[in-house]
Amino acid sequence: MVDSTVIDAFHMMWGTFPEPVRLIQKDRRVLAVNEIAASRGMEVGVYCYSVGNPELHKVCCANEALVSNKGQRMDAPDGRIRFWSPVSNCPGVFIHFVIFRETDQ
Repeated sequence: MVDSTVIDAFHMMWGTFPEPVRLIQKDRRVLAVNEIAASRGMEVGVYCYSVGNPELHKVCCANEALVSNKGQRMDAPDGRIRFWSPVSNCPGVFIHFVIFRETDQ
């Protein structure tokens, strides 16, 4: 299990971020969610791949982020930008969030 200071730091840094953000273990169990993620029904303790459309999880870059120890970014055709970022000094833990780009009308 992750030390409570990591959870506290997550909330301090990401708590009020304007998009849903989750702190996730290598096994994909969600350790923490920010305020907007919680307001959208995302929960601590569930496996991230059990939420939403299974097709979206096929493009997951979490393993690459954890193996390379470098953040990963994916620009999706639907206007979403997905990020997976490993947490420094906390092996096997990463932050995952999605930002919606403004698209031309």
